[in-house]
Amino acid sequence: MARRPDADARGRRAVEPRDGDARLTEAPGLGPRRAALRILRRVTAGEPFDTALAAELGALDAADRRLAHELAAGVLRWRAELDAALAPLARRGWKQVDPALRDVLRLGAYQLRRLDRVPAHAAVGTSVELAGEALGPKARGFANAVLRALARGAKEAERRAPCDEADALAREASHPAWLVRRWLERFGAEETRALLAWNNRRPRLILQPARRDAAALEAAWGAAGIAVEPAPFGAGLATDRTHPAELPGYEEGHFVVQDGAQALVTWFADVPAHALVYDACAAPGGKAIALGRLARLVVAADRSARRVRRLVENLRRAGSGREHAVVADAEAPPLREADVVLLDAPCTATGTFARHPDARWRVRPEAIAALAERQARLLDAAAPVVRRGGLLVYATCSLEPEENEARVEAFLRTTPTFRREPPEGYPAALLSDAGDLRVLPQRHGVDGAYAARLRRVA
Repeated sequence: MARRPDADARGRRAVEPRDGDARLTEAPGLGPRRAALRILRRVTAGEPFDTALAAELGALDAADRRLAHELAAGVLRWRAELDAALAPLARRGWKQVDPALRDVLRLGAYQLRRLDRVPAHAAVGTSVELAGEALGPKARGFANAVLRALARGAKEAERRAPCDEADALAREASHPAWLVRRWLERFGAEETRALLAWNNRRPRLILQPARRDAAALEAAWGAAGIAVEPAPFGAGLATDRTHPAELPGYEEGHFVVQDGAQALVTWFADVPAHALVYDACAAPGGKAIALGRLARLVVAADRSARRVRRLVENLRRAGSGREHAVVADAEAPPLREADVVLLDAPCTATGTFARHPDARWRVRPEAIAALAERQARLLDAAAPVVRRGGLLVYATCSLEPEENEARVEAFLRTTPTFRREPPEGYPAALLSDAGDLRVLPQRHGVDGAYAARLRRVA
């Protein structure tokens, strides 16, 4: 039987990320700022934040990696606020400013507004240098004028059109207004504010034991002077370190990086020992690795060859040897029958904005319906693979009901051979009235997640 979450580790024990870090607020020079700018340029070009980080941070030392990460993530989190502060200072119009120069100015503005211990002259001076390097003398002069005005406290535009609560909160918390409006309708003002605040905190690194148990990891890290503590609900170990490869045991596969919400999904699945498991959207592999500790075999699939290469590397480093990676689209499953099918479906990922600060600016209102249609197709493709008496576990990292409860209800209406069967003994605080897993950042202190556990009865 899968491990159970700690029912006593409720919201009051939530390990909350902290906004900013004294170790990150010094100004060591241009190196980490150049790296942060390259990360932002990659994200602007459409690359995911995690991929951009991996591409740009490897050549830096530990301190510079932390600073570059903090700067890039901070700019992405607070982009709307930074743009609102900078736009009135760009006399010819903010949208007319070269996109690369906008990113340079955001870097400078983030340091001026959010990193109190970075001296203003360092924030301005390094940004001016970056502008000159990227775009030449005119850009250098423009950046100097704009950031010096901002540093002097030049007023932001106060004459704004009247706005409703959603628009006001969106400006204040640097989120898309349409999404804030949805959350206000669903959660109310107090919880929405808490969710927005969570999304803007700097998340802690959450690690899951793999080839070593939690006690052994804590002992090894404690001996190395690395502080860790249990994540909420006992779902992993939390640390203020930001780069897992720096931790003892990484190369040996003693642990994997995975937020507590995803560990809670794996525990909720409650996969029987020695089962044949099909993990339909497996990359980067955290759930497959956890399931491989119990299962007879885990067929871990993903339709992206690039993502499967990453999956294979993670399985090599931390897997049990009972996982088999394959490139396959979940709409065309690579096997005929399995005891358990885990469908961690593509989604809007609105539960992960703290960890993926670029995601809030990528998601569009129309994406919810489009993804819900794809999720329906994936469920229809996965269902026939589940043997009679087996399990289908549907999961997302979205907070949106169209992708979660509504999607499962629609599936059950058209597929009466399945019924809900939540695991026994799971903490009630994490379950909906229907028995589905529903993890909310503002309530539970981990990323958002949803899962439904469905038994095939005929």
